Amino acid sequence: MRTRVAVVLAFVALLGGCSRAEPRPAGPNASQPTLASPTPSPVERLPGFVVLTDLDPRIHADIRYATPHNFVGRPITGYREPLCLLTRQAAEALRRVQDAALAGGHSLKVYDCYRPQPAVDDFVAWSKRPGEQQTKAEFYPDVAKNRLFADGYIGAPTAHSRGSTMDLTLVDEPPAGQPPYRVGQPLVACTAPRGQRFADNSIDMGTGFDCFDSRAHTADARVTGTPRDNRRLLQRLMTDAGFVNYDREWWHYSLRDEPYPDTFFAAPVARSSVG
Repeated sequence: MRTRVAVVLAFVALLGGCSRAEPRPAGPNASQPTLASPTPSPVERLPGFVVLTDLDPRIHADIRYATPHNFVGRPITGYREPLCLLTRQAAEALRRVQDAALAGGHSLKVYDCYRPQPAVDDFVAWSKRPGEQQTKAEFYPDVAKNRLFADGYIGAPTAHSRGSTMDLTLVDEPPAGQPPYRVGQPLVACTAPRGQRFADNSIDMGTGFDCFDSRAHTADARVTGTPRDNRRLLQRLMTDAGFVNYDREWWHYSLRDEPYPDTFFAAPVARSSVG
């Protein structure tokens, strides 16, 4: 009987695209896993959204999904321009974080902000193609690709599609230079020590961005010293401004009082989408 139940559950998970919902800002693991993608909002523009760097040009941006330097290894569907789009409420809260960060000699740098539902669909489709693992050595060196959704490293649906969630880090101000990523360059595990992994100009957070490994969990006990202190600093700055961390990713924060808690948008990441 147990074997039959296990087979049925596995089949249902396969039909659902191995999807997992990220927790809502109300608290850790507040949302339940879902097997179906939400119906995205039909609007062609994003109401009340802004380009973050228009609102606060002091904040740096490194929008990885508009480039080949990400866990898929190519630009992601829906990222037409390397922009951080956010609801105005989230952007204004980040401006307050930036003020506090600058007072301590740091600045924010965003990796990803609003993520359109077609991008999430692109991730799901990619997850079903086992042969496409061009960047595994950097982003998920010790995790099987078919576990990325089940283990919560990628979410479908994702809070990013609601417009008040972002992935970010802290850099020194002024920030150090960052060498460009070159397709085909030797890859180093995101868990490698700083100085060996990709030379991101982030302060040391213990792993690289989008590192699908338990060492990227915000409070992982193996992360000590300066990286632990840096994670705690980012968490304090963000929490004080009304954001909540996703505890499996030190870089992932959502505005607690987000304006669109149940709406998933599909408009592309482009200046023309901001209404």
